[in-house]
Amino acid sequence: MRRPLFNHGFLSLLATQFFGAANDNVLKQVLTLMVTTGLWKGVLGPGGQSYIALCLTVPFILLSGFAGQVADRFSKQRVMLGVKIAELPIALLAMTGLWTENLWLTMGAFLLLAIQSTFFGPAKYGVVPELVDDGELSRANGLLNMLTNIAIIVGIVIAGPVSDGYFPMIGDQPDPTRTPLRWLPGVVLVAIAGCGLASVLLMPRLAACDPKLRFVFNPLTTYIKALKEMAGGPLLIIAFAWSFFYLVGMMALLILPEYKNFLMLNGRLIDFTQNSYLFATLAVSIGAGSLLAGLISGRHIRPGLTAIGAVGMTGSFVALGFLPANYWIVAAMLLIAGLFAGFYIVPLQALLQKLSPDDERGRFLGTANALSFVFSSLGAIIYWISANVMTPAGWKTGDPPVRYDRIFLVCGTLAILATGYAIYRLRDMLREHKKV
Repeated sequence: MRRPLFNHGFLSLLATQFFGAANDNVLKQVLTLMVTTGLWKGVLGPGGQSYIALCLTVPFILLSGFAGQVADRFSKQRVMLGVKIAELPIALLAMTGLWTENLWLTMGAFLLLAIQSTFFGPAKYGVVPELVDDGELSRANGLLNMLTNIAIIVGIVIAGPVSDGYFPMIGDQPDPTRTPLRWLPGVVLVAIAGCGLASVLLMPRLAACDPKLRFVFNPLTTYIKALKEMAGGPLLIIAFAWSFFYLVGMMALLILPEYKNFLMLNGRLIDFTQNSYLFATLAVSIGAGSLLAGLISGRHIRPGLTAIGAVGMTGSFVALGFLPANYWIVAAMLLIAGLFAGFYIVPLQALLQKLSPDDERGRFLGTANALSFVFSSLGAIIYWISANVMTPAGWKTGDPPVRYDRIFLVCGTLAILATGYAIYRLRDMLREHKKV
């Protein structure tokens, strides 16, 4: 029976993924802004937003392998329904933490939301072939990834005005003329979670792929075996180069909230909403760069674009570390960095898919995905170390802000070393500008 692309099952998946990604990013961004410049500023110390980032990445590293087994052992539709049901009480827990101004309760809710997303991921990607015909898989995955990026941008942008309502500020101080809307973030989170649950209810019932599967609980077994096999060719270096993008990307995302402390616009410090536009600029430009790289590549894979992207991305990070703190200059450099990041990542992702053996592609890509979260966690740790090294002894909340944007120089230095090594290892492919 023919399954057209826009059937009600696939439309249900698109909507469910959109609301899930948006909710993750609303809570993540509100938490990050409150820890860096808002209600809980200084509570976690310099670079404290790194702890929030680790709450997101560590569950993916530890549980992705087991989550994939759950998606195969049970119906993917039932798995997605289960995680969406769980999202509602998690959102209510986050609402309680934000309402009572309890940082630890709110971070606990975010950790649970990350665990819930970990189990949603394999079911989400694995269900696509069960909902559409094989000939529609490329377009279906393209739509799913595009909508995910849009949801991330929407979540980040929503978090800006929500944070302004939750903790109104004038410059770097609370605004005594405005009443804080302590209920606002929680209501938004619960409403989005409710929409996600409603959308997944429209998905048709599906059978389990491997109902007799025996669970393997060691998260490292599959990863180690796949990495050893990938090391027999260029795949391992490609996977490391691909994962490095997430290391510097994580550091950039942790730096951006700090601009709220010292970046001026129209003679005053930027607010949370204006800060969220910087995140949106970076996200949109990465999407645009990825699209442009795809158009330039046509029906081929052009590894040479990765070298161009590496040079442009590195130059942008170094410039961000040196340039004056001007809102429009920062926005322009983030735009350029994002465009080159798209050039960097698209050929590597395509090479991973193309060069992986057909019978092991899922395992190889799953391992590469887990590796990307390991690198994301490493980026969070490097940021925390850098922030603490840069913070003067005796610094406390209320002192002149530390220019954490200088950590972009660390990003640039790491990019020079890592991409230089990757380009050297893949020099034959790059020298010939080989079309794969």
